[in-house]
Amino acid sequence: MQQRRVVFVIFEGLQSLDLSGPFEVFQQAGRPEPGYDCRTVAPVAGPVRSAGGLRVHADHGVGDLDPTGIDTLVVAGGNGVDDAVRDPALVGWIAAAAATARRVTSVCSGVFLLAAAGLLAGRRVTTHWSRGAQLRREHPELTVDTRPIFVRDGRVWTSAGVTAGMDLALALVEDDLGRETAHTVAQQLVLFLRRPGSQAQFSVPLWSPQPATDPIRAAVAAVHADPGGPHTLADLADRAGLSPRHLQRRFTAELGVGPAEYVERVRVEAAQRALTGGDEPVAAVARRCGLGSSESLRRAFHRHCGVTPTDYRNRFRSTDHHT
Repeated sequence: MQQRRVVFVIFEGLQSLDLSGPFEVFQQAGRPEPGYDCRTVAPVAGPVRSAGGLRVHADHGVGDLDPTGIDTLVVAGGNGVDDAVRDPALVGWIAAAAATARRVTSVCSGVFLLAAAGLLAGRRVTTHWSRGAQLRREHPELTVDTRPIFVRDGRVWTSAGVTAGMDLALALVEDDLGRETAHTVAQQLVLFLRRPGSQAQFSVPLWSPQPATDPIRAAVAAVHADPGGPHTLADLADRAGLSPRHLQRRFTAELGVGPAEYVERVRVEAAQRALTGGDEPVAAVARRCGLGSSESLRRAFHRHCGVTPTDYRNRFRSTDHHT
């Protein structure tokens, strides 16, 4: 298999995990044979200081790396992005690289560099929830949605903050090499895909590929927007503008699971977040997440998690809450 070149754009004041997390995902995905050729580029080659003080090394400067021949461009974020967007050489190189790259992606506030390069007009994007208002203010030409962990709009993928870059990279690997490889990488890196209840951004499930068509995207979006809402086959069919029979067939073909199983899995994930992020009684969590009773929640957790809701809460409870 020919190696895919992945180039990470970094700068002074980057968030180091925006680089190291996705980098390790791509490296793991290429073992034992190297499937990805990962490189770093900065305004100038050499040491680059992250926002946390960690120094990383840029393989190339924008003056010595040909912007063509890149498969996937990954632009890191970090506090230094506000200065980086004012670097015309860096922004110009990003624009040139994006012109021929198969995929253009950003982690966290790296989206500001993509926007500065003129790559996002009219697109739906995401970023870290704390940067959403700034992005909307500075780039009204974008549709900013800070709810998802990552958003794909054509060949442009944008993600939320820090470890969301690993979720994004896993999705890119799945897009390239399939779900089995992505799951193997997740297992090797011991990734437990959840987010604390204090954030509105949660992982896109790796147990399902992304919907391929707008009707199925609409149905899926409705489930994620309100997991506890009414999501019968008829309800989802109305959302998608399809007949129930047609929805059942297309949903299963695109996502690999039927609507009912998908809804249950999303509701279980919502219950996981509720159980670890607060003190709400299990029965109340079950009702709010659309799973009915505590017994129904227990059965669903047994199917999908292999533990009871109470055991799950005790094991993964946020440190902000105490028993």
